[in-house]
Amino acid sequence: MEISLGTQILSSVGAALILVAYVGHQVKWMDARKPAYNVLNAAGAAILAWIALRPLQVGFAVMEITWTAVSVVALVRAMRSPQSTGHSPQ
Repeated sequence: MEISLGTQILSSVGAALILVAYVGHQVKWMDARKPAYNVLNAAGAAILAWIALRPLQVGFAVMEITWTAVSVVALVRAMRSPQSTGHSPQ
């Protein structure tokens, strides 16, 4: 099975988004509790999940769908947190 150039580029973008978040967190450029980190993870994982579904690659799809869901939940929590906006609780 041959994978198109567009799919290769899109999967590279998805992987890059996740890796930017991961490396950024490891070198202390990013805080995993902040929205930016979770946006990068959710977007990258969603791209890779879509690719994993065409054609279905079960293990890859399960991992990326789960990664997307966990990242979206973390993003919602980060956006609701007073720490993410710089405001302190009252």
